[in-house]
Amino acid sequence: MKPPRIGLVLGSGSARGWAHIGVIRALEELGIRPDVVCGSSIGALVGASYAAGHLDTLESWVRTLTFWDVVRLLDIKLSGGLIEGANLMASMREQFEGHSIESLGIPFTAVTTDLDSGREVWLQKGDLSSAIRASIALPGLFSPTHVNQQWLVDGGITNPVPVSAARAMGAEIIIAVNLNEDILGRHLAPSTGKVPEFTGESEERDLFSQLLDRLNTGLRDKAVNGWRSSNKKGSEEEVVRPGLLEVMASAINIMQVQITHNRMAGDPPDILITPKLGRLGLLEFDRAAEAINEGHAATARESSALQELRAQRVT
Repeated sequence: MKPPRIGLVLGSGSARGWAHIGVIRALEELGIRPDVVCGSSIGALVGASYAAGHLDTLESWVRTLTFWDVVRLLDIKLSGGLIEGANLMASMREQFEGHSIESLGIPFTAVTTDLDSGREVWLQKGDLSSAIRASIALPGLFSPTHVNQQWLVDGGITNPVPVSAARAMGAEIIIAVNLNEDILGRHLAPSTGKVPEFTGESEERDLFSQLLDRLNTGLRDKAVNGWRSSNKKGSEEEVVRPGLLEVMASAINIMQVQITHNRMAGDPPDILITPKLGRLGLLEFDRAAEAINEGHAATARESSALQELRAQRVT
């Protein structure tokens, strides 16, 4: 008898998604290699890198990212979203040049959402970099991507942890990674971080870098974040209203948590890995080491179940 086919499902979670690298590394140490990979949003980016054999390159790159590297990658354009992502797309095309989804070493699906119909879309063939860009297009932040006569946005809008896609690809045992378990309310807490000082000689901080400072908890400037505080003036308590981008981040979190719970209640994975990374802000991609380490640790917490799975594969 053939061993059961394993599906690895990598969920959405923006900067928390670097945890997927740690998860994959821990699975490799346990001798577990998936037969199919599905990813939503940042999970599609990491999953595609793994399926294409470029995970080492991706990990080396993200571990060196600084705050200002993130600013340079994410270019602002006030049309369809704050972030156009042209620099990010150029970087992805360089990494995935010549790769189509169907040419990957591991069968792969990138999950996106059709902006017109609201339906979940599975990209299983065609240009890999375009599929990834579509899957990470978080509404309000990243502009949508036009693929196959459809305007596509973030897969996390309809299926943050796409277990169903892996099952449709023939996976019999599902290992899923949910990055959204401990995030509710995190963006309404005060930030204690500080914006790194710019040290370049000829470049000035632009509008986008100022916006980036203010996006959410980890993005470092509590004075403009609008977080709630209690400061008594006489007998009255002053409450500061949450800021616009702070509200957006929290609303996205609520949506993804609710959708994830509903989807997985009807189609639960066999093994669920839940890194605890609510402390990371929406776009804090420069904190990769923290995320990768926690991804590895979260996988280790499920080592007993994973070892049983490996035993099934061997027998």
